[in-house]
Amino acid sequence: MEKISYMGKKYYTSERNVQIVIALLKTYGIRKVIASPGTTNMTFIGSIQNDPFFEIYSSVDERSAAYIACGLAVESGEPVVISCTGATASRNYMPGLTEAYYRKIPILAITSHRGDIAIGHLLDQQIDRRSIPNDIAMESVTVPLVKDNDDAYYCRIQATKAILALTRNGGGPAHINMHTGYSSDFSVQELPAVRRIDRFTIFQDLPTITEGIHIAIFIGSHKPFSSKEIEAIDNFCAAHNAVVFCDHTSGYYGKYGVYFALMFSQMKYTSHHLNIDVLIHLGEVSSIVPRMNIKEVWRVNEDGELRDSYRKLSKVFAMPEYIFFCSYTPDKYMPTAEFYNVCKKEYSETINMIPELPFSNIWIAQQIHDKLPQNSYLHLGINNSLRSYNFFEISDGIKGSSNVGGYGIDGGISSLLGASLANPSILHIGVFGDLAFFYDMNSLGNRHVANNIRIMLINNGRGTEFRNYGHMCSIFGDEADRYISAAGHFGNQSSELVKHYAKDLGFKYLSASNKEEFTKIMNEFVSPVISDKPLLVEIFTKTVEESEAIRILRNLRTSKQDEMKDKIVGAIKGTLGTKGKKIVKKFLR
Repeated sequence: MEKISYMGKKYYTSERNVQIVIALLKTYGIRKVIASPGTTNMTFIGSIQNDPFFEIYSSVDERSAAYIACGLAVESGEPVVISCTGATASRNYMPGLTEAYYRKIPILAITSHRGDIAIGHLLDQQIDRRSIPNDIAMESVTVPLVKDNDDAYYCRIQATKAILALTRNGGGPAHINMHTGYSSDFSVQELPAVRRIDRFTIFQDLPTITEGIHIAIFIGSHKPFSSKEIEAIDNFCAAHNAVVFCDHTSGYYGKYGVYFALMFSQMKYTSHHLNIDVLIHLGEVSSIVPRMNIKEVWRVNEDGELRDSYRKLSKVFAMPEYIFFCSYTPDKYMPTAEFYNVCKKEYSETINMIPELPFSNIWIAQQIHDKLPQNSYLHLGINNSLRSYNFFEISDGIKGSSNVGGYGIDGGISSLLGASLANPSILHIGVFGDLAFFYDMNSLGNRHVANNIRIMLINNGRGTEFRNYGHMCSIFGDEADRYISAAGHFGNQSSELVKHYAKDLGFKYLSASNKEEFTKIMNEFVSPVISDKPLLVEIFTKTVEESEAIRILRNLRTSKQDEMKDKIVGAIKGTLGTKGKKIVKKFLR
C-alpha cells in the first residue's frame, strides 16, 4: 500500500482495524465519504481527512448525511461511506438507510463504538448496535480492535463482506460497526497490504486463467456430482493439467481424483508437487487439512459466500460448478494428465512404504478398503474412522458419506439408517467409534432397520481421538481418560453388552480382538450378498495401538530439508539443552 506524500504531522491511526478498513476502501476504489462530527470516529476520520485519495463532505445531522449519501451515490454511480460517532448518531441513519435498502443504493455506514464490553453498564454514549433492523443493511459486521494476526484477518474478512454486499444481488447498503480505543497516535505512514476478494456471477466477464500455472481442485464434503458435472470437471482438468484432491465425502468419482490425505498428513515431508498457483475450492466442510503452498484460492459455490478456509481466498464465483468449469474449458485443447499421474505415482509409492501396522481402525481400513462391495455406501463416523479410511482409496462405484456438517459424533448411525431406507437393495456399511455408536445406538431399535445394514463398531473404551498421536489433548496421557476422553463408560469394553443388544434386536453379531480373529470374519463383513439379517461387528482395540498406527502413517516420508533440521537440532541439543533446542527449531521454521 502506498505511503502518504503530503506534508503534515498527522498520518494514519495506530489502530490496526481502522487501518485495514481504510486500506480496503482504497483497494476497492471507494473514495466518497460523508463525515459527521464526533470523538468515537476520530481515528477513522482523522486518518483519511489528509489522504488525497478520499473525497470527504461534512454533515452535522446524521439523518441528512444518510440522505445526502443516497443522492451522491445515485448521481455519481459510486458507493458512498457515511461515518458517525457512538451515541444516538447511528439511529439517525436509519431513515436514509431504509431508503437505500429499498432502492438498492450502495451506502456503507461505518459506525464507531467502544466495543461490546461497554454495553449495558450505564456508560455514556454507548449504543447497542449488535442487532439491527432487517431492512437497513444487506450485511452488518463488526471489526474489533486488533491484538494479533488472527484479529487482523478477521477484520479484513468481515469488512470485505460488507464492502462486497454493496453490489451483491443488485446492491444496497451495508454496515461496519468499528471498535475504537481512542488512540491519539496518528504516526503510521503506511497502510497494511490487504488481499482483495472479488465476487463474480454468470452475468459478468470472468477473470482469465494464466496459461501454464499449477492448478488443483480441492473438494470438501459434497452431494454426489451428476455425470454431466463430472464430465465438465474432467474436461477442465484435461485442458489445464489439473488434478482433483478429494476424500470419501467429496461425491466426485471422475478420472482425475486423487485421495491425497496420506500425503497431506506427513509431518516431515511436503510434496514438491503441492506448490499450487490456483486452488479451486468446491464443497463444504472437509476432514482433511491440505498441506499445500497455495498462492490463491478460487471458491466456486452458488451461495457466493466468503468461505476462506485457507486464508488465501481471492475470488468467489457465485454460480453452478458446471457453468464455471465449462466457462474455463476451451473448445479445442491438447489433453494432458501429467499432474494427475505424478500425484498418483507419489501416492502409490507412499502406500507401499507402510510397514506392518498394529491392530487398529487404520489397520482394518487397510485390509478392507479395496474389498468393499461394489455399488455399496460407506458411512464413516468422525473423526478417527473417517481419517482412517481417507488414507486409502476405495473402489469405484462405492459412495462415501459422513456427518461432517456439524462435525459431531452424534447421528451417524441414524443417517446411515435413513440412507438405507432410500436404497433398500444396496448395502450400507458403517464404521463408528464406541462413543459415536453408544450415542446413537437407540436408532438400531427402529422397526425400519433392514437387512442391507452392516455396522462395524470400533470399541476402544473411550474417545481415543483425544489420546491419539498429535492430538493436543494427548499431553494429559492417562489423565485424559478421566474426563477429556470419557473412558470407562458403556460397559468399559464389555464383551457381552453390545452382543446381547444386537442379537435381541435381530442383528447377527460378530467380534474380533486381534488380527487373526478379524481375518476370520472379514469376508462376511465385505460380502456383496445381502444376508437375511443386518450385521453388527464389534472390534476391540487398544488406545496405544490406535495412536501408534497414526504415528506410523504420518511419518512415512521425510524430506531432505527436514532430515537436515533433525541433524542440526540433534547436534546442538547436547550443547544448548532443551531451551536451546526450542530456539533452534523456531529459527529453522
